[in-house]
Amino acid sequence: MAMERWECPCGYVYDPAEGDAENNIPAGTAFEDLPEDWVCPKCGAEKEFFDKMD
Repeated sequence: MAMERWECPCGYVYDPAEGDAENNIPAGTAFEDLPEDWVCPKCGAEKEFFDKMD
């Protein structure tokens, strides 16, 4: 089953298949498993502002 992608208001999409290499988040890390202090690498928005994509 594919993991869910999440979109930031700025348009950045967190895709678990890719992770966030810039912030040392390995591919395969679910959005829910990101550190609490993780923020959008593009605009700095906190996780609570992201919306789950369909």
